[in-house]
Amino acid sequence: MARWLSLCLFIFLVLIPVNAAAHKPSDSYLNLSVAGDRIDGQWDIALRDLEFAVGVDGDGDGAISWAELQARHTAIAAYTLARLSISAGAAACTVTPGEQLVDNHSDGTYAVLRFAAVCPASGDTLDIGYGLFFDLDPQHRGLLQLTSGGQTRTAIFAPSSGRQRFALDRPDVLAQGYDFLVNGIWHIWIGFDHVLFLLTLLLPAMFLRRGGRWEANESIRAASGQVLKIVTAFTLAHSITLSLAALGTIDLPTRLVESVIAASVVIAALNNIYPLVTRRLWIVAFAFGLVHGFGFASVLADLGLPQGALVLALLGFNIGVEIGQLAIVAAFLPLAYLLRAWQFYPRGGLQLGSALVVAVASVWLLERALNVALPVL
Repeated sequence: MARWLSLCLFIFLVLIPVNAAAHKPSDSYLNLSVAGDRIDGQWDIALRDLEFAVGVDGDGDGAISWAELQARHTAIAAYTLARLSISAGAAACTVTPGEQLVDNHSDGTYAVLRFAAVCPASGDTLDIGYGLFFDLDPQHRGLLQLTSGGQTRTAIFAPSSGRQRFALDRPDVLAQGYDFLVNGIWHIWIGFDHVLFLLTLLLPAMFLRRGGRWEANESIRAASGQVLKIVTAFTLAHSITLSLAALGTIDLPTRLVESVIAASVVIAALNNIYPLVTRRLWIVAFAFGLVHGFGFASVLADLGLPQGALVLALLGFNIGVEIGQLAIVAAFLPLAYLLRAWQFYPRGGLQLGSALVVAVASVWLLERALNVALPVL
């Protein structure tokens, strides 16, 4: 039984880095402003996603120029707007593409497509169908900001919620909060660097360091207390900086933040192999958790929401992150606890698993610090 559990734990540690090498989940930002029977729209879509879907880099040199983007304007507009439908009441609105611009978001350069929609008649409800990239990348999310009558509401489109209806006269506050709660859970589950950092700190939680060796902690209470301190410190730290960054109080360069996050994973894993900090790991969790919070904030910061809508989105998103984080911890810890007394765990689960994490996180660190993409074997 212990051998099977150990195998499960090792596979769990291997699969996260393997999945992390896959295509990075993408977001687009759809802004709609309703005034009577007219809707003005702006759609920010990552150039890397458009290159994958329709091809924008004409000369294939790996860099998309303004001339290349303009040359594909008609194709981009046709591709994207074919995957967006807007209806007022039961009548479909006619969507007409406008100018194309570019803008920088926290994760790269985006094409900005402006368009206008004219509806046969204004109504109290708006139906929006969103299908961009879902056939190519099920992890893609469309983040909507809808303004009508001086009120701003938000929503998130996913493959399971590609068509949504909005009441223009009475925003559904609970639905907006729930959308961001679900997105917070999703964000932590696909945030492999955040997950690996936390799990790497928790790997030795079931052990005590004595005489230069790891020994199983026989006290469930002590082991649980160690886990609680680490998770609480990480949660408190990233909640602080997530709020500060999302509200615009502090703004750090994305490249610096992402590089330090990757470095935090490397350091935490190396500490399991060559232990320097064996007590009060919650301090390490808190210190690096402050940086991880800036990484979480990029999704909300790029939305550009007004203060009222941002507070609601921030609350729902942060609660979702914590729920997702607790679910990961709840799945991981029972397995680690059952294996703590088996002699293979310190070398196999702890040291070998940590060595694998060091290798993967080092690749992330080089890619982010040098702004390059290393080949994946």
